[in-house]
Amino acid sequence: MSKLVLQVFEQYQRARNHFVQSVADLAMRHEHIEVMQNAGVIKLLRPLLLDTVPSVQQGAALAIGRLADYNACIATEVVNSDILPQLLYCLAEQNRFYKKAAAFVLRAIAHHSSELARAVIECGGLEALVICLEDFDPTVKEAAALAIGCIASHTAELAQAVLDAGAIPLLVMCIREPEHPLKRVAASALSEICKHSPDLAHCVVDAGAIAHLVSMMLDPDEKLKRQIFSVLSQIAKHNADLAEMVVEAEIFPCVLNCLKDCDCYVRKNTATLIREIVKHTPELAQIVVNAGGAAAMVDYVVETRSSCRIPGVMMLGYTAAHSEVLALSVIVSKGVCALAIALAEEPEDYVKAACAWALGQIGRHTPEHAKAVAMANVLPRLLECYLRSDASEDLQTKAKKALKQILHKCTYLPALEPLLHDAPPNILKHVVGQYSKVLPHDPKARRMFVLSGGLKKIQEMQAEPGTALAEYIMTINCCFPAEIVQYYTPGYAEVLLERAEQYQPCE
Repeated sequence: MSKLVLQVFEQYQRARNHFVQSVADLAMRHEHIEVMQNAGVIKLLRPLLLDTVPSVQQGAALAIGRLADYNACIATEVVNSDILPQLLYCLAEQNRFYKKAAAFVLRAIAHHSSELARAVIECGGLEALVICLEDFDPTVKEAAALAIGCIASHTAELAQAVLDAGAIPLLVMCIREPEHPLKRVAASALSEICKHSPDLAHCVVDAGAIAHLVSMMLDPDEKLKRQIFSVLSQIAKHNADLAEMVVEAEIFPCVLNCLKDCDCYVRKNTATLIREIVKHTPELAQIVVNAGGAAAMVDYVVETRSSCRIPGVMMLGYTAAHSEVLALSVIVSKGVCALAIALAEEPEDYVKAACAWALGQIGRHTPEHAKAVAMANVLPRLLECYLRSDASEDLQTKAKKALKQILHKCTYLPALEPLLHDAPPNILKHVVGQYSKVLPHDPKARRMFVLSGGLKKIQEMQAEPGTALAEYIMTINCCFPAEIVQYYTPGYAEVLLERAEQYQPCE
């Protein structure tokens, strides 16, 4: 008789297990989720979180996590159904499988929006996750760190809540653990915290994170290195003090080797780190240059494509922007040629815009800097980018500004000649202005100006009296005898022919 009774209970247990496992499996295919939602699956799973059988509890949590991960609507339903308090009830006393499933649910809800992440915090989810960071099982720590990273990723306020909960020291301890998956997730969470503000980044630094991260820069795990350089970049980007702390950890020249890494994301994150360091002060940029950073970054720009090129291009631009000496170091490292190639061959406007900006930063210092840029045939390419009807507004703006910056310093006339014939009036006046500065003092340049058709082009220009362009033209015309200027004036050939017809030779 008792066997018959127990059989009923066993059947009920098997049915509950079968139900939660089936829902969890069905939730892996998106086409099933809305059907289950309409059938009220969340309400059916809720009481099973408090089931007396651990496997049923774990299965219910896993199913809820997969459903909540699908979209914010289901995640909101989970929150509004008061499931989270049940999920977290006596969490510390549960086994590792349930803890991992609970952390997965919290992550699935928190990643959708800051509002849902805040709901996780308000129900005590963050405190529970921090407790899980102290668990003996590394997979539980990993699941908790992943959820904490999702919470911190949204806003500075939420990242501050993570800090206040005491998560940062525990995350730093996690990156010291031997398991690489745990190291990666913990580093990712630290990166999400650091990105919001200098104060949060300082807290991560104060917890001793930099030394541990730097010690793993050459780890063979590519995914770990991606996260390491991401954290260091998020720390260094805020201000010069934080960037100096990263540099003082003696990352150079070792970090430059990672620009040649076989993993494209490691290379990109490394280039981003170097960019975030050099942008702050000339002193930091000089440290990078002295370590061979400019030459290494030029190679990186040549070898990469598309968005991966951006941090390298910007690093060269930031370096050159600081001073004439640093701009010259970029030129000597053949940075101008690399940027010119990228400007010519990249199909994406946002990459071209970055190249245009960087070239403008190099060429704006002195005539020598401008000549180095102009000799790479950059000016016609910048003009082409500016005049393209389908170019993005950002590209047109940056190309125009770079053109003006370089032209204001450029006295190398052979590079200006193509623009004399193709540039629109708003650019042409800067080109003519440079000719008006050079021609009065250079007889050879005057001769070449006539032979190349430049003087003829000047006479064809229509400039309103009193404008800067009219003054430049007048200055140029004063550099030549009146008869030469008259010879190249439009219509003068017809005047000469008419005079020839009217001429009466002596008998």
